[in-house]
Amino acid sequence: MPFRNIAVGRTEEVTHPDNLKAALAEFISTLIFVFAGQGSGMAFNKLTDDGSTTPAGLVAAALAHAFGLFVAVSVSANISGGQVNPAVTFGAFVGGNITLLRGILYWIAQLLGSTVACLLLKFATNGMTTSAFSLSSGVGVWNAFVLEIVMTFGLVYTVYATAIDPKKSNVGIIAPIAIGFIVGANILAGGAFDGASMNPAVSFGPALVSWNWKNHWVYWAGPLIGGGIAGAVYEFVFISRTHEQLPSTDY
Repeated sequence: MPFRNIAVGRTEEVTHPDNLKAALAEFISTLIFVFAGQGSGMAFNKLTDDGSTTPAGLVAAALAHAFGLFVAVSVSANISGGQVNPAVTFGAFVGGNITLLRGILYWIAQLLGSTVACLLLKFATNGMTTSAFSLSSGVGVWNAFVLEIVMTFGLVYTVYATAIDPKKSNVGIIAPIAIGFIVGANILAGGAFDGASMNPAVSFGPALVSWNWKNHWVYWAGPLIGGGIAGAVYEFVFISRTHEQLPSTDY
């Protein structure tokens, strides 16, 4: 049956050394990712006198997030699975690939990693404010909500296909690259509209440090729904039901 592995987990999981190490890996990876992504935006603003909304700024953001996520996933993949995103963790839970308690432990680590990254950036830049995600002029909250659902669906679907699927075979080797690429591509597609978060942790740190919560719910609800749908679809269609790889002549 699909989703048969969904479980709350045992309380011992919260204090198990291996899970604590995995949570620490998530903390460090999220810190690395947010520091690179937010830092590149702050640097671009300083160099161009707040030109982050230009096409060059969008490309710079896409590259910085793609490279940063590639590294963040790579360095924690063998320890925690390299999730670096509450939406990915939630999608893994929906598919029965992580328990609820371990997922909550990961969430705490991811949110702390993002917050510490933003605090370090604020200190290192002599008080420059980290930019909270916001909607562009003419973009409504429901437009952004749908964008976040679709973009995060693509991200979590990619994670499932390249990193979680037990039949991934050698495709797993390129998982960090594929995950980084889909985030970079989605930023190019949606960054001009709502910032293209796809990650509640990435949105939470800047919002907390700058204390700007306007429309913040969009950056939680959209990614969690998109990630949950991707986890459910991939688990139900491609993992839970027996499927055989097509022979090469059928491609």
